[in-house]
Amino acid sequence: MTMTKTHFLWLSGILLATASLAVPGCGGPDSEPSAPARIERIDRSLSAAAAYLAGQQAAEGAWRPDTYGVFKDGASLTPLVLQALHFVPPSERQEIAYRKGRDYLVKMVQSDSSIDAGPRGLSYPVYTAANAVILLSEPGNAAYRKQRDAWLSFLRMRQLTEELGWQPSDREYGGWGYASGLPRKPKPGQAAPPLTESNLSATVFALTALRAAGVPVQDPTLQKALVFIQRCQNFGTDPQFDDGGFFFIYDDPVRNKAGMAGIDAAGRQRFTSYGSMTADGLRALFACGLAVSDARVEAARRWLERNFSAASHPGKYPNERQGDRPAVYFYYACSVAQALRTVDRQDGQSRTRQAPWAEALADELLKCQRTDGSWCNPAKAVREDEPVLATSLAAIALAVCRDRLSWGSANPGRDERPHTSPQE
Repeated sequence: MTMTKTHFLWLSGILLATASLAVPGCGGPDSEPSAPARIERIDRSLSAAAAYLAGQQAAEGAWRPDTYGVFKDGASLTPLVLQALHFVPPSERQEIAYRKGRDYLVKMVQSDSSIDAGPRGLSYPVYTAANAVILLSEPGNAAYRKQRDAWLSFLRMRQLTEELGWQPSDREYGGWGYASGLPRKPKPGQAAPPLTESNLSATVFALTALRAAGVPVQDPTLQKALVFIQRCQNFGTDPQFDDGGFFFIYDDPVRNKAGMAGIDAAGRQRFTSYGSMTADGLRALFACGLAVSDARVEAARRWLERNFSAASHPGKYPNERQGDRPAVYFYYACSVAQALRTVDRQDGQSRTRQAPWAEALADELLKCQRTDGSWCNPAKAVREDEPVLATSLAAIALAVCRDRLSWGSANPGRDERPHTSPQE
């Protein structure tokens, strides 16, 4: 079979097994495998994940799982699944699924470069557009640059900046959020529509897409985004709160998963740093062009290295929030893998080499994979109990770990790194 993604090369000696792994769940000690043995085990795991995902595809090329209504639009999960399929060992079934899914996203772009959102609309327009841009920016998809640029324009229009009435003094300024339509600033005395405000998760996805499309760090879009990103970091001179970590959104104790940290001397609500958002925040800082030596980057990096866990989502969760800790485990795994690999590469592999995060995270993900090749989170708070979502995130995280483990290995796999971390 002729592979369409020729930059994704795997050593011919690696066993590309598609059989399901006999890994019943997380936990339980394993003997420490050699680097080549671990990489081969990862390849088998990724092949099983690809087989599972391909089996969930609808006839027209989209993924529409039934667990939650918001995923039935087809566009919510399809570009994320395709990113996962892009970085698994190639097979004919995986290639067919990839092409069908890519064609589905391409056909959403109309002749006038507008996006056909379908009768349901887009449940998560920023995530959909960002992941579509990342996917269509891959070298193997150069024929679809016009459609990529249409998705990119759709994404740019949703940044909360002057074009939509926002000013740098507005706390929402510079970011992206969950609004279904254009997030215009409400007129004085009017309430903002639900989900208008910016948040760090949507923002890092948007920035990752911009960088994947080749947007330079000097672009005003990225510099405006940095204004919002800095508002989500516990950074400053107050040792009680300023630990360098990040949180999801300003002024919202509910959606910040680890809750409030307290009230500072200036009377401001302060929020607890936690793992998924600190990984997102560090990636966002890199995407905006900050160097590894920047004080904000250093602070976020120290938080991640000090609090890293492969088995659970880190952060100082209060007792009443402990149930929320595992809910974003696979999202955390996906983001922290990208963040720490970027740190290693920016560093010349000098400072985190002694902390085997890729080995630990890969081993934990392998333990958690189900016998049908999928992953599933028993915690339901953020819908990671949907196996298509969890499997996509876990597979991307595992592929990033594989990439990191292959540096200097006799079993390097591919030369290109996933564009889910383009700022490298």
